[in-house]
Amino acid sequence: MRLFDAHCHLQDERLAGRLPGLLEQARQAGIARWACCGTAEADWPAVLRLAKAHPGVIPCFGLHPWHVGGRSAAWTRALEEILRTCPSGVGEIGLDRRAAPRDDAQQEEALLAQLDLARRLRRPAVIHCLRAWGRLLDLLSGFGTLPAGLMLHAFGGPREAIDPLASRGAYFSFCAAALSPRGRATRAALEAVPLDRLLLETDAPDFPPDPAGRAVNEPGNLALLLDRAAAIRRLDPEALAAATWENACRLFAPAMP
Repeated sequence: MRLFDAHCHLQDERLAGRLPGLLEQARQAGIARWACCGTAEADWPAVLRLAKAHPGVIPCFGLHPWHVGGRSAAWTRALEEILRTCPSGVGEIGLDRRAAPRDDAQQEEALLAQLDLARRLRRPAVIHCLRAWGRLLDLLSGFGTLPAGLMLHAFGGPREAIDPLASRGAYFSFCAAALSPRGRATRAALEAVPLDRLLLETDAPDFPPDPAGRAVNEPGNLALLLDRAAAIRRLDPEALAAATWENACRLFAPAMP
């Protein structure tokens, strides 16, 4: 059984110093690949270093909506340059209407600029969306086709958004938030997503699956998420592992050596 963590932040300082051991533990649990997403210009070099140092780490570079206010004047050029250095995805990018303070116009401008890069370079896009599903659908509808597709990270959108997004090439990735007692709508979405569009992620070091007493999520916890997601989908865990592995490899093929 092989697992693919579709979204994590291995460059985060909360994992620093322990990462080689954590990745080895994850490999022992069957996890063989990790899509490691940057969030700002400052962490893109660290993501690149990790991808070079650790087989199976798939780099993604992007400007997270939380960080659009701190971008440099040359950020799009810097992003394109690092994307061209190696196979990679574009992410984490998106819209966040929960962030405070925020500038919605800046978020949308940054998202569209990065979607344009994903389209021109034929790279998969990794999208963060909170409380902005209608606006995201509007922007994607006006933008056109992304030839390498996109994924909705930590999907928490309404079920009625699934079909319109899937028709635009979207994959839907679920993290431990889907397992929360308050996550009834997210669990319903996990059940509703077509199996060939389903991904699993840790979002490590955030969202530990058992948060009581555990402040940091670890890469190996994807195996625990698999078992719980399989129960929600009423599938054998090995069948779900095989499906999500195939889906992630298909989406991230342009980002892998």
